[in-house]
Amino acid sequence: MTNSPEHASLLAISPLDGRYQNKLDDLRPFVSEFGLIKYRVRVEIRWLEALAKAPEIVEVPAFSESARTHLEALLADFSPKDAAAIRRIESTTNHDVKAVEYWIKDKLGAHPELATRLEFVHFACTSEDINNLSYALMLSEVRDEVVIPEMNRLIEILRGLAGAQADQPMLSRTHGQPATPTTLGKEIANVGARLVRQRDAVAAVKILGKANGAVGSYAAHVATYPEVDWEAHTQAFVESLGLAWNPMTTQIEPHDWIAELFHGLIRFNTILLDFARDLWSYISIGYFTQRLVEGEVGSSTMPHKVNPIDFENAEGNLGMANAILGHLAEKLPVSRWQRDLSDSTALRNVGLGVGHGILAIRSTLRGLGKLAVEPKTIAADLDANHAVLAEAVQTVMRRHGIEEPYEKLKALTRGQEINAETLARFIEELDLPADARADLLALRPDRYIGLASQLAKRFAKG
Repeated sequence: MTNSPEHASLLAISPLDGRYQNKLDDLRPFVSEFGLIKYRVRVEIRWLEALAKAPEIVEVPAFSESARTHLEALLADFSPKDAAAIRRIESTTNHDVKAVEYWIKDKLGAHPELATRLEFVHFACTSEDINNLSYALMLSEVRDEVVIPEMNRLIEILRGLAGAQADQPMLSRTHGQPATPTTLGKEIANVGARLVRQRDAVAAVKILGKANGAVGSYAAHVATYPEVDWEAHTQAFVESLGLAWNPMTTQIEPHDWIAELFHGLIRFNTILLDFARDLWSYISIGYFTQRLVEGEVGSSTMPHKVNPIDFENAEGNLGMANAILGHLAEKLPVSRWQRDLSDSTALRNVGLGVGHGILAIRSTLRGLGKLAVEPKTIAADLDANHAVLAEAVQTVMRRHGIEEPYEKLKALTRGQEINAETLARFIEELDLPADARADLLALRPDRYIGLASQLAKRFAKG
């Protein structure tokens, strides 16, 4: 069996690395095994550099320009080949973080100055000091460089659609039944406004890190260099990585921020799933058609089919994303006593949770790009449901003191076939001022939309 990329894709266990691999290539540098190892190398080297900046640690004096260049080159040039070398070391150590330490020491040994500082690589660190910061960097960067930009792409498309369809009247359906008309743009704006709120919540999550040793008390640090203000030192180090410092932990950073982040993603995904199902339903009743894609097949037996596969793909992947993210959000903050290792294997699945969500957003965007509005179908639906104007009529009757307006309209409309003529005859018989009667007689379902157009346009403007 060959090891070609095609065969690797066919043999992948996760569809994200198999069937959908070409749709998620931009995620791989962040959430792959290679990405995790690269982040670990970065944290280890930055920690060594931080030690060299502390004047009290005389055994690690400030690095020369040559030493700094050597360290930066290790980070800039880190490749899958280097990650594979670390994996080979791990096959002996049976410890992934220790393998990173040994690889770095081997690379530093080639530089005369750095070769004298080898035992300060991983100084006073537990593996979790490296891992928590690595995952924090991973999730911080994938959020800012992939997740938020994809959310923004979707939201901007929805702003455009909301603006373009702001004046397109549309029958609402509450409980699946005809209800007060709205506009298509306003219904898109409803979804967009919800997504904006959750996007902002995801972006606002503070991503935390710690570097306080085996059980979070700086015991080894203080025993070796009691003269160093280790809290100030590690706070400066964590913040230099672009993270927020967590001063109070056990051996592990407790992962509460990961739960906050993932719960935000779950809420965003849930709103998007709701939207995908609604679009699917609107396609099924003909409010939208889908533009044909040359060569695409809708059914293996029914040649006429043009299926809403992008929204179905999104729905399935959003469910997968939320199942994974939900488990991680509930599991990761729970650790027995000062530390157990159950979080370690769970954390390796963060890329799956994020990846299924990104795949769903991209499927939704692809589906939106195929949609075409069918105004004639929408107009026919409105024209067939004049009964929805009963709300307006009974409300105007209330204003003008007519008794039991709701009950009168209920008797007229509930379970009855109501058309424009039926409703007009009822209005003509009402004891209303002439101008109020004229306004009601002029009302049509496609004009009974309140402020829907303005609300849609407001969202469209941002």
